[in-house]
Amino acid sequence: MADTTKTLICPACGKEMEKIYIERAQCFIDVCTNGCGGIFFDNREFKKFDEDHESIDEIKKTLEGKEFNKVDASYKRICPVCGMKMMKNSTSIKGEIIVDDCYGCGGKFLDFGELEKIRAEYKTEEERSQDVLNYLKASMGEEYDAMHAHNKTKQNKTKKSGLFNNIIDKFL
Repeated sequence: MADTTKTLICPACGKEMEKIYIERAQCFIDVCTNGCGGIFFDNREFKKFDEDHESIDEIKKTLEGKEFNKVDASYKRICPVCGMKMMKNSTSIKGEIIVDDCYGCGGKFLDFGELEKIRAEYKTEEERSQDVLNYLKASMGEEYDAMHAHNKTKQNKTKKSGLFNNIIDKFL
């Protein structure tokens, strides 16, 4: 919960964003209720809302029945928290949904409707990770198999520990 009092300006349409308190997540989410319907998540907030089982009732209620202005998604967006240029990134290996990320403060801006699309794309983080593994295996072919075999041999020789090795294991 980085900013509880500062009113943010929407990076897509320039209107003031409204702070919506999400009880379940104990944080404020900034929503462009009088402009484009975009949502800004401060650093690490997005992970509390990206899966289908995580309630977004307050956000839905805030946006319900409103008409929103269309915005140019290709327009350069500036982070409303730290002022850095936001970068366009895909939300998954599928590359179907592009959002704006701030590499300065870790904020994330989603255009209207993108949150629901992201939540519908995968049911769980495990499903998302498995899709990455499937992609790596398909694109790397024999190299992936060789890396995986090498990692298994290495596991038998040494006891692995620590966060880094757990992450490596997840992707190999």
